Amino acid sequence: MAEEPASKTQNVFVTGATGFVGRYVVRELLARGCRPVCLVRSVAKLYGQHPEIDPRRFVPVVGGLGDRKALREAADLSQAAIHLVGIILARPMRGQTFGRIHVQGTRHVLDAVRGARIRRYVHMSALGTRPDAVSKYHRTKWAAEELVRQSGLDWTIFRPSLIHGPDGEFMRLMRRFMCAFLPPVIPYFGSGQARIQPVYVKDVAWCFAEALRRDETIAQTFPLGGPRAYTWVELYNLCRASMPRAKRSKPMVSMPAPLAKVIATASAPVMGLAETVVPSLGLLRFDRGQVQMAQEDSVCDHTAAERAFGIPMRDFEEELALYADRIQ
Repeated sequence: MAEEPASKTQNVFVTGATGFVGRYVVRELLARGCRPVCLVRSVAKLYGQHPEIDPRRFVPVVGGLGDRKALREAADLSQAAIHLVGIILARPMRGQTFGRIHVQGTRHVLDAVRGARIRRYVHMSALGTRPDAVSKYHRTKWAAEELVRQSGLDWTIFRPSLIHGPDGEFMRLMRRFMCAFLPPVIPYFGSGQARIQPVYVKDVAWCFAEALRRDETIAQTFPLGGPRAYTWVELYNLCRASMPRAKRSKPMVSMPAPLAKVIATASAPVMGLAETVVPSLGLLRFDRGQVQMAQEDSVCDHTAAERAFGIPMRDFEEELALYADRIQ
């Protein structure tokens, strides 16, 4: 990991530090000489994700988005904040709803940041976020953005398309679809012709860290996408072609959107219980919102972020070829 010139921000409060994007953001901050102040459920998990890093370079704070004391403790130790926590699937049995995580969680983080007199704040949203979105996921992301815009802080918001990397949930799902015996088919929702613009997780992490030292990005919202857009069918075919041990003859099957919504609703209680016993089954869960979102494009002008953050977005096919055999 190459060392970059130290940022003017030394301690950076990071929520979701052990999540997929979070672990890359933490590494990017460390490379820039920053000290991540990480809100985590498990300190051992944080250290285990970065075994080559001196633990003294982190400041772990144990807690969650509902723990105001832990949030304030982390904020008090920091000069800037990066809020990454989000969910793509609600799990009410665990207390994880879109409103609670996206809206209430963001409100709690903003309260802690303002209470600690932090000015600089960087926020994770999602491409497609808007007040009249078809999915609760995007509508609650919009509500969170509104809280950020009204916070009085020096904020930057990012809206990524699908984020990919060898340890991300989507690529692990693709590996399951393409390489495992079950499910017996490779399903996609509807026509599979809506377009998606996958963006590499390391590019996302770069932009989040770089925003902290680029004051011209304050009060700006940036979409994040890779240099090429693909239909879902094209994306699935690329994954199958790139993955070692992929089952080339496994059929790819359209699941009509109305049917998929019925299945999502009917299977939720059973799948919710099943994944408590076999956690890997969580990869196969989906809800009505995901079906709806898969019917609309998730694309953007990727050059705006390239210009703002001085980075060429990496090509999905090229990166996938490099890490396909390392997908977990």
